[in-house]
Amino acid sequence: MSQPVSHMAEMALPLFEPDEAQPEPVAGTKARLPSYIKDHRARLRERFMSGGSRALPDYEMLELVLFRAIPRQDVKPLARRLLDRFGDFNGVLSASPARLKELHGVGDAVIQELKIVEAAAHRLSRARVMGRQVVSSWQQLLDYCHTTMSHRETEQFRILYLDRKNTLIADEAVAEGTIGHVPVYPREVVKRALELGASALILVHNHPSGDPTPSQDDIQMTERVRSAAEALEISLHDHIVIGKSREVSFRSDGYLR
Repeated sequence: MSQPVSHMAEMALPLFEPDEAQPEPVAGTKARLPSYIKDHRARLRERFMSGGSRALPDYEMLELVLFRAIPRQDVKPLARRLLDRFGDFNGVLSASPARLKELHGVGDAVIQELKIVEAAAHRLSRARVMGRQVVSSWQQLLDYCHTTMSHRETEQFRILYLDRKNTLIADEAVAEGTIGHVPVYPREVVKRALELGASALILVHNHPSGDPTPSQDDIQMTERVRSAAEALEISLHDHIVIGKSREVSFRSDGYLR
């Protein structure tokens, strides 16, 4: 006698929840990718493999990322909508999940794919500066700061801790704030430096407005950190303010002597 099938029987689950951007039905090809989309994806992947990312504009790089999240639909319109909303490739990757979801066609699968790529980019750029002398890797350090901070929608404050050879031994986000303010406590900054055995510091924070010009609060806070660090023979090498497309160095621009 056959047993009734339980409604609670275990079922295979998809890797992602279904995305909001669903494919349009194509007559006679219910389970197949339309040939024009399949050919376009193959050509795009071939161009990427032969020419690298420089061979592709931002919207085509986004298409490559979206292919996995939306396997059976033309993703070019969505890629262009994302760029129209967030400005460039980095802006799309850095956008918050809440803001991404506001855009038609963006569901959980798309957000997950974008955030995976963003996390990979952060790890790669960080690996290029950790354990290296900042003097010899200064441009890589600036690139890392821009990658992780230039498109943030709120201020973030990071401390880069250096040893006696000016080698980067730690990079920590110590505070996050609103669009125009982030709280920083000099005593905690110096305490952490002592715990790590650091001999020098570089302060880094971003301006979500895009303009890296230091505010009066930035200047006063930098002086308080410098004074607290100096009392314990810890040097403050620089304070870098990250904007959308450029940065300001307190040391180079004369705010820190």
